[in-house]
Amino acid sequence: MLVSQRPEAVLLLADGTLFRGRAIGAAGVTVGEICFNTGMTGYQEIFSDPSYTGQIMTMASPHIGNYGVKVGEEESGSVTIAGLVVKKFSEVWSRPGGSGSLNDHLKASGVVGISDVDTRRLVRHIRDHGAQNALVSSSEMDLEVLRTRLAEAPDMAGLELSSRVSTRVAYEVGAAEAQHRVALIDFGVKRNIERCLVERDCRVKVFPMNTPLSEVLAWNPDGILLSNGPGDPGAMPASVALVKEVVGTGLPVFGICLGHQLLAESLGMATEKMHHGHRGINHPIKDLTTGRDEITSQNHGFVVKRTDAEANKAVEITHVHLNDGSVAGIRLKDRPVFSVQYHPEAGPGPYDSRYLFDRFVENIRQAHRVERASTQNV
Repeated sequence: MLVSQRPEAVLLLADGTLFRGRAIGAAGVTVGEICFNTGMTGYQEIFSDPSYTGQIMTMASPHIGNYGVKVGEEESGSVTIAGLVVKKFSEVWSRPGGSGSLNDHLKASGVVGISDVDTRRLVRHIRDHGAQNALVSSSEMDLEVLRTRLAEAPDMAGLELSSRVSTRVAYEVGAAEAQHRVALIDFGVKRNIERCLVERDCRVKVFPMNTPLSEVLAWNPDGILLSNGPGDPGAMPASVALVKEVVGTGLPVFGICLGHQLLAESLGMATEKMHHGHRGINHPIKDLTTGRDEITSQNHGFVVKRTDAEANKAVEITHVHLNDGSVAGIRLKDRPVFSVQYHPEAGPGPYDSRYLFDRFVENIRQAHRVERASTQNV
């Protein structure tokens, strides 16, 4: 049986670079910051990660779609990427327990994409020239019209995006009789963060990002987790102020990715936009507190300014990225507050970083022991 050729599509970068290919997903035009992910598997989790909001995703792996999609493997309630760029796209899929094709999934989610692109060339271009805005179109082919539309798109730097993906209503997960109570501030949380806490006997209440601290504390949490999320942390002064209040409670605090960046901002350390970011499942990290190395999953385009972290006497740098020496983790020296730039809930193959959840729960247990001892002494 002959398979009809998919319609033409174009990918246009802000610097004028043009790629032509074939349309995948929904028909239309989409604009966002172009980035790339080096993972060979896990595309469904990547496409539904709220941290990718506003970004056109380029998959470095050459074959995408061959194992379809499966219900239950999403990291949020929807596909969150702004668009998709791949080399070889498979509409034929095969997988035990699979629920459908990736192409149908993209169409249902309204995601515009392009295939048959030289993604090796594109990734090298992004690495050489940096992340920048881009446009994918499978409906409008007039390049002058597309250039005008692309020029009107806002830059990622200075863009607040968490409000697009944060829950509107608080909700709870985990056993009601769980040993620990964790308040999770949702800046764009991945579901697996919730699962990792529940697996450690935590009852978790997920709060909208704009929830007043008084409302969070009224739930009587044992610890507070600051979630991952999209956008520029430097464009979130209200969230930085909230995190500063959270640190002031003295409760154990754990920040992940955007939560890590907001924690740093609340402590007077600046964040800065990276040249092209860290995105993939093979990033090497050293835990300076143990000397151990770990292979991690990462997704971020902003980083804590290293000179600020080194100058802050209240802070210890606990983790570094072994490829470029960037700050990958910090902790406060005088209270149980720490954060990491990467995703310990992810499973890039090994579960190297899951110990961070154990560390957080142990901080909660230690806080309880101190509280009990203080009560007994009174």
